[in-house]
Amino acid sequence: MSPRVAARARGRSATYRQQRGIALLTAIVLFAIATVLAAAITYNKAMAARRAAATFALDQALQAGLAAESLAALALETSLKDNASETLPSGQVWTRPFGPVEIEDTGIWIAGQLEDLQGRFNLNSLVVFDQAANAFVADPGVVKEFQQLLQQLDLEPKWADLLVDWLDSDIAASASGGEDALYLAQTPAYRPPNTFITSTSELLALPGFGAERYKRLAPYVTALPNDSKVNICTAWGVVLDATLADGQNNFQQNDPTPNRGRDCFPDRSAYLASMLSANPADKARVDSRIDEKSSYFLLTSTVRIGTTEFVLYSVLFREQSGQVRTLQRTFGSE
Repeated sequence: MSPRVAARARGRSATYRQQRGIALLTAIVLFAIATVLAAAITYNKAMAARRAAATFALDQALQAGLAAESLAALALETSLKDNASETLPSGQVWTRPFGPVEIEDTGIWIAGQLEDLQGRFNLNSLVVFDQAANAFVADPGVVKEFQQLLQQLDLEPKWADLLVDWLDSDIAASASGGEDALYLAQTPAYRPPNTFITSTSELLALPGFGAERYKRLAPYVTALPNDSKVNICTAWGVVLDATLADGQNNFQQNDPTPNRGRDCFPDRSAYLASMLSANPADKARVDSRIDEKSSYFLLTSTVRIGTTEFVLYSVLFREQSGQVRTLQRTFGSE
């Protein structure tokens, strides 16, 4: 073979090897792309299936929670019919925990507990409508009550002024409170709403209040219409003491409530008689702040589906006719 022919043969062989290498590299790249696409499709399908399952479970939990609301409404209606005075003793059916029980043939377990929200201190009652000013302003008597409640729980009384400024209509800061200037200096900046709150968790918006203080105070406070009264039959002992606002702590021994073992303790006359102050104005204030019946209740429904647990908080309102309706629902936090 001539040198020229041999050179041509070697060239063709090298070209063939190059082409084969390029084809192999192309195949590897295509295989890698296909693998990535297959993995992405599989992952997206798995996530879509999990999202669908989670959505379905949440919908099941909500339906179970609605069933618990219906049972709670029935218990509240029955209690009102069976009790002409509308007091709320510990023996009434609504005070008893329900479940856990399984919804037949579903694998869904549900438990519920009702609490009288008017046994707590109503944060919205810190302000009252002033017709002359055409605005909501601080109610000095109720502010004093809240300050005593804070002190009984080893919290600083300054939070009363801060909360009043959070609720009242004006933009003038009170002695220990704060308005726009205080909140605009926060990071990030925000402003007080100057209106009623719908959740006690808004306390966490007060600068420096913090989770520890909230954890200590939360069981004893609620956010209801500002004219709702304290039910002395079911109120926490610390709330009973705070409502008197006379520095005493005689009723704290009644906690936890409403498991007091009496029909209604204290009743209105005994409660007013316990006041240390003989000032008629103070007694009139307390008398206007208390009642022996309730309209607002908190239902805590715990739903377990497999290994997943949901908690639904429902605020129920019982009308004078006895009819019960749901005002508010939240998942996960009261």
